[in-house]
Amino acid sequence: MKSGEAHSPHSGKKLKAPDADRLRADLEAYMTRRGLRSTEQRRVIIDTFFGSTEHITIDTLLREVRAVDARVGYATVYRTMKLLTESGVVQEHKFGDGFTRYELSDDDAHHDHLICMECGKITEFEEPAIEELQQKIAKRYGFLVRAHKHEMYGVCSDCQTKARVRR
Repeated sequence: MKSGEAHSPHSGKKLKAPDADRLRADLEAYMTRRGLRSTEQRRVIIDTFFGSTEHITIDTLLREVRAVDARVGYATVYRTMKLLTESGVVQEHKFGDGFTRYELSDDDAHHDHLICMECGKITEFEEPAIEELQQKIAKRYGFLVRAHKHEMYGVCSDCQTKARVRR
């Protein structure tokens, strides 16, 4: 479940959305290079995933896909998400709750995550100062960064408010 507020809580700046058209083209090129077919079930899964606005689990995706085509099985969804991840179009996230979540992976729309350990809310944010510091650290150590992820775990403001009210 992704926060309804996909922006930086402090700047109010909207996050850049992934370029879905380019990612679809990248996926198509990847599948062509690998000689993979675009089956009807695979297309339904991909279209449903691309239409999702949350960090989606396979179980949730399966439920949404089955609303369109009841014949789609868990293994087909799993294999399709594995394909999307291997192609670089999708990024897997394990936020410590036992579920693997997926979202479109676009370097031009990079963001980081705040994860509430109480309710599971995931808030995406961009912070140029963090990105700049990471580059400085990498440069200091002669390290070439190929990818990174920044996740902070804690308690969201809603859950903090609920806890104060219960006291």
